[in-house]
Amino acid sequence: MKQFLDRCPLIAILRGVRPDEVIPICAALEAAGLAIVEVPLNSPQPLESIRLLAENFGDRLLVGAGTVMTPAQVEEIAGVGGRLIVTPHADPELVRAAKRLGMAAAPGFFTPAEAFSLLNAGADAIKLFPAEGSNPAALRGMRAIFPPGTLVIPVGGIAPDNIGIWHEAGAAGYGIGSSIYKPGDTAEVVGRKAAALVAACRAAMKG
Repeated sequence: MKQFLDRCPLIAILRGVRPDEVIPICAALEAAGLAIVEVPLNSPQPLESIRLLAENFGDRLLVGAGTVMTPAQVEEIAGVGGRLIVTPHADPELVRAAKRLGMAAAPGFFTPAEAFSLLNAGADAIKLFPAEGSNPAALRGMRAIFPPGTLVIPVGGIAPDNIGIWHEAGAAGYGIGSSIYKPGDTAEVVGRKAAALVAACRAAMKG
């Protein structure tokens, strides 16, 4: 997963996207420089959208699912070509299920205890969620006790105006939901949002 975050630290969360629009939207994201795309499972026909993304972008982007809740869902995602699972909660069983299938896993956590249980299960990255309920100072403190190289990805409330402070706190990436896609957004709109977020990331890394 690190190689994709190194290309671009943004993860596009396409909650509510439909299969008939997902390809042009992902093309706009790729054109803006993004390398990781997730379709939450509470979207319309999510497995079909993931299948389409895997077929059309899977050789270049890391494509998978968010809001993953059960091992059976992990298997379904792998079955349509998804290579990433993202969860809203700390469940080591889902991490182990993903790793058995050769998938990347970025499960959610909010406390150090949850984080360590997920890292011990083999998580590739851990998702600080909801980030708006935490703060960069908390992330900075937790990073001091996490193993070196731990990839922490804040999700929730991330926007161009606060990427810089999360970067300074040690975030390895950022899950972006409504700031990059809302149901009804055209590919053109998504492309403009993505370009602004990529610019904010570049400015933060230079600063």
